[in-house]
Amino acid sequence: MTTRRKFLRTAAMAAPATMAAPAILHAQEPIRWRFQTYAGAALAAEVTQPVIDYINTNANGELEIELYFADQIVPTGELFQALQRGTIDGVHSDDDSMASPTPLRQLGGYFPFATKHILDVPVLFNQYGLADIWREEYRKVGAEWLSAAGQDPCNFNTTREITSVSDLDGLRLYTFPTAGRFLSQFGVVPVNIPYEDAEVAVQTGELDGMAWSGITEDYAVGWADVTDYFLTNNISGAWIGSYFVNQQRWADLPEHLKSVVMAGIEAGHTYRNQWYWGGEARLRARGDKLELRSVPAEEWKQVEDAALEFWNEIAEEGEVQARVIDIFRDYNEVINAAGEPYT
Repeated sequence: MTTRRKFLRTAAMAAPATMAAPAILHAQEPIRWRFQTYAGAALAAEVTQPVIDYINTNANGELEIELYFADQIVPTGELFQALQRGTIDGVHSDDDSMASPTPLRQLGGYFPFATKHILDVPVLFNQYGLADIWREEYRKVGAEWLSAAGQDPCNFNTTREITSVSDLDGLRLYTFPTAGRFLSQFGVVPVNIPYEDAEVAVQTGELDGMAWSGITEDYAVGWADVTDYFLTNNISGAWIGSYFVNQQRWADLPEHLKSVVMAGIEAGHTYRNQWYWGGEARLRARGDKLELRSVPAEEWKQVEDAALEFWNEIAEEGEVQARVIDIFRDYNEVINAAGEPYT
């Protein structure tokens, strides 16, 4: 009886403490990610910051992402290595700029004449199978590919006029690695420097301009202030860029937060589509900083024809490259047959 009374008295005293325990529990610390974009601050405000803001606002304090701009933590060419190591948790970039360790490296960014318009990119990924290829290849190297979208075309903004293909000869241009490799056959000299140094390099004469963007970006980042001409011919109709996350960090993220991340990315795609598309028209029609120049279509065709030979060259480099090139060929056959506005 003594033992029983002692047990009941001890249990009665313990009960209130047990019930009160939840009141003193602390909220769980948020998951924190560091995220770096290929874009400098002015451009990132339009192409990456809206995505990060959406996620931070809608994650209910459970996920907090800190955004870094081009080259702030690591140089753009080392982005993927940093993602693999976990130095950064997420990346917004094209495969080409970040020196992807996959066969897709040359096929992202501005692959010559693979696209004609901004919406070609989501169609290629979601309807023609590129998403499956990208997802498979990046899982092999420790990263989760999340989504790709188009942006602006790759035109030329320069300090020298371009009215003929021969005017490309000798131009020192800031451009993407694969675009530079392609353009070198026309005498272009690709120059590899940090993104934020490009504007000053034009002012000092180190560069003659850029083959990096459309006119929306030229005005947004200040390049229209240091160059004089905009070539309406392009070598690609849309940039192919993606969002990536370290594979383990993505696996550890709760499903409801994965949904928030994906919703933010898709909202960002929609915003970029209208920001770029509207700017390309408005600034060509009403912009007062860059004079428009064009190479006649029949002459520019030699650049387009050279791109098809370049496709063959890349396709011979491996099975994955060949699969992607086949998709590009299939899609271009469809849009060429469809006619305007697809061609």
